[in-house]
Amino acid sequence: MATIAIAAPHPAAVEAARQVTAEGGGLIDAALAAAAALTVAYPHQCSIGGDLVALVRDGVRGTVRSVLSAGAAAAATDPARLRAAGDRMPPGGPLTVTVPGVVAGWAELARLGARLPLARSLAPAVALADGGVPVSEGLARAIRNRLDVVRADAGLSALLLDKTGDPLPVGATLLQPALAATLRELSDDWRHFYTGPTARRLVAGLRERGSLLDATDFADHRAENTAPLSAADNAIGVTWWVAPPPSQGASLLAVLGHGTDPLTAARQAELSRDALLGDPRSGTVDLEGLLLRAERDVTALPAGPRPAGDTVAVTAVDDEGNAVSLIQSVFQSFGSGIADPATGIVLHNRGSAFSLDPAHPGALRPGARPPHTLCPALATAPGRVVSLGCQGGRAQAWILSQVAEDLLDAPSPDAVLARPRWVIGSRDLNRPHPTLVLEPGTPDTDRLTATAHRLGLEVSVTQGPHDEAGHVQTARLRDGEPDAATDPRADGTTAVIVGLGAG
Repeated sequence: MATIAIAAPHPAAVEAARQVTAEGGGLIDAALAAAAALTVAYPHQCSIGGDLVALVRDGVRGTVRSVLSAGAAAAATDPARLRAAGDRMPPGGPLTVTVPGVVAGWAELARLGARLPLARSLAPAVALADGGVPVSEGLARAIRNRLDVVRADAGLSALLLDKTGDPLPVGATLLQPALAATLRELSDDWRHFYTGPTARRLVAGLRERGSLLDATDFADHRAENTAPLSAADNAIGVTWWVAPPPSQGASLLAVLGHGTDPLTAARQAELSRDALLGDPRSGTVDLEGLLLRAERDVTALPAGPRPAGDTVAVTAVDDEGNAVSLIQSVFQSFGSGIADPATGIVLHNRGSAFSLDPAHPGALRPGARPPHTLCPALATAPGRVVSLGCQGGRAQAWILSQVAEDLLDAPSPDAVLARPRWVIGSRDLNRPHPTLVLEPGTPDTDRLTATAHRLGLEVSVTQGPHDEAGHVQTARLRDGEPDAATDPRADGTTAVIVGLGAG
């Protein structure tokens, strides 16, 4: 028997993990079931119409792999057309939809060690979509916050408003029969999403709305299984692992490597990421600059759209040292603001992160992947494995940096996640200027405030714990004992499951 610790931002995800482990599933099956359930329960944050980035550790070999399933812009993309309309990408709509990568990402994760067929891991999600799931506080809040976007789209309106046109309240039953049918189709063959009937319906719906994506764009998508970035901190005997570009994982390593002044490092990493991050498949990416290992002349660039409620993280470890940190996202709440009625799929707006400057590494180009905020992380040290990830948009790197080291040894991971935190950002935090946002009681507030003023940042204090500080999920193995914790800012839960299968 394997013992698995798992954390996720919604109880339905953890229940799905319990179901598949009871049938002999191992760590990866549990993570996949949780991830699939979240695409049903949390449509404001993730969907099979979004992207996925994950890290997977093999406990026997001690190796870590990165799965990047980030979709590309259409081959027919015309950057000049968008540049003629303005200096930045639109925040939503059909031209911000890139090929969704979640489903291909699930398939690649399954290939790395699932014990059950992918269809079995999807079964709890199918049941949730068919039978309904109660609207959580987070989902109800997202509907209210983006009510104009929801009402502007027929698919979102049918999904999220009641018969009188009012937002579904907390506890109302969210039914998704079209999504259930799509998930059943993908259970027969996940490739249907990219080359089969699902793809045909989805492409037809997108093109009716003005998208340039076509059947070839979908058929060309592949999840990338690649080596992660890593950095060793010999002082504390730990190795950190993150996903490579186009993920912003390098920014987390940059901040962790400058622990004496984390705010200055975070601001430098933010500016470097905004100036240097792009898709290595379509151009050169300055990794040394992203890691702050080399000085670069970077200037503040306009922030992208505000990605509120953009992401879910599933973290899991087992008692054999296997680990998964999985993040999937629609970017902004409800993504592009499009829910395709034929398939029940909410489409992300990940393409809004492209730059319209043709000289930028993250420039919009045909077939390019946009710069990515998704930032899963793992840590390994003698007797310890930590999986962590968070919701938090562009601030994910600095959010994780405030908890990562303490999670290695803290007796209570829950206490670490409950501590007040800070973030920096501007438009992505709904601030007009670069700002340090502090929760009340954040450690070293005076020092952070003085540093912020030196860096030219405005300072804002929230009234209490706030979504902007992120929703961190973590699972750990310490001295042979798995445990997990979920952020009190979210709707999440954890479990330690004794299953039949190994990782």
